[in-house]
Order: sequence, then structure tokens, then C-alpha cells
Amino acid sequence: MLRGDDVAELQQRLGALGFDTGRVDGIFGDDTSLALSDFQQNVGLTADGILGSSTLDELYRIQARSQGPELVSDVRERETLRRGPRTLQGRRIAVGEHGGLGAAIATIARVLTGAGADVVDLHHPDGSRQAADANAVAAEVYLGLMLDPTSSGCSSSYYGGSRYSSPGGRRLAELVQETIPAQLCVPDRGVHGMSLPVLRETRMPAVVCELGPPLMFVERSSDVARAVRQALDTWVRATWD
Repeated sequence: MLRGDDVAELQQRLGALGFDTGRVDGIFGDDTSLALSDFQQNVGLTADGILGSSTLDELYRIQARSQGPELVSDVRERETLRRGPRTLQGRRIAVGEHGGLGAAIATIARVLTGAGADVVDLHHPDGSRQAADANAVAAEVYLGLMLDPTSSGCSSSYYGGSRYSSPGGRRLAELVQETIPAQLCVPDRGVHGMSLPVLRETRMPAVVCELGPPLMFVERSSDVARAVRQALDTWVRATWD
């Protein structure tokens, strides 16, 4: 698959015109190809899913009519969140780690399962593999944990890049930062939009929480689990108008 900022610009232009490319992730996959074919068909070009010069000319010629048009991907994510139940009961949540945090993930899974969630735990060092596994089980949200051995504190990242950011991921990252640093009494290192593979390639809102020092986190994994549940409880009750 083709990847890059030019693909992201194509996805953004198509999305602003109402053609659904999926998430604006800079990856020319099946959804982007289908959206491009739909656009070509609508403007009377050969619907081959290839961005040739004629298709590019049409994209530049046809501009969305409103200022700052909303992308189809934004609307779809917010609508999915709006339709979801306002409880963790039955919600499928993927929790992941890249190595060394199996016990902590098990603690979080136990706490969330106690709240009625359907938890899938993912253990793999490759972020793309974790994203694929979360997509395969149709998780509604992904939360990953990583250790930062060089500093003390907590930071949370959501997918933000290629001129797009996940509204659901950003809100969950903000809520995680409101709960975990306070629970552990560690520095709040903020919320950041990033394009890590596990954030970019998941089809659901996703957050990666980075914590340190490692020993403190391992010793207080129960506190982290309670903070995660509190953040997710608040997140599922949010309105998405």
C-alpha cells in the first residue's frame, strides 16, 4: 500500500466532499481506493481507483462549499460514540502492552471485567500487530500501556497526524491524564497527538499511556487499574454533539 502525506491529503479532500476513505491515516488501502472510485464515477471519469492527472484536476476543481468542511471520518466516529451505551456493560475493550506488563494488563482486565466490560488483552511488541488484532475482534476502544524507564510521570497519546485527529481518542487521553497522575501522585506529562502505528492503524478510538518509573507502576498496578476504569466510565458517558 502507498503511504505518505500526499495520500493523507487525498483522503482529506475526498472526506470533505463526502466520500468515505475511512480514517485519514496516510495509507492508501481498500477504503481509500473505493472512495476514489466513487468520486471518479460521480464526476464522469473512469472509476479505476487510480489518482491520475484527470482525477487530480477534478479534485482541485471541486471544492467543498462550506468553510472548514467536516470530514466523513469525523462524523462517523462521533456518531458511533453517540450511539454506544452509556455504560461499560458489554463494551468490548482492548488493552495492550508491548512486553513486560502482562501482570499489570491482567489486573486492568480483571477490574474492567468486574464492571461488565468484554476485555481482550493483547501482548505483542509490534504496534501494527496489536492494531490488527484489535480490529479483528471489533474492539470499541483500545488502551495501550508502555513503560518509560527514563522519567517519572504519565503521558497519554491519541491518534493525531496527517491533518486529522481522533475526537474519541483525544477525549479518552484527556480523561486518562485526569485520573492516573492524580491516583499515583506523579507528574502529569500531558496529552499528545501522535501517529504511532497502533494509534494510526486501529479503526476505533485508541490511546497509549506511557508511565514511569517502572517499579512504581508495577507496584501500584491496582491503582492504575482503578484510574483506567474511572476514565473509561466517564468516557462512555460523554456526549458527542
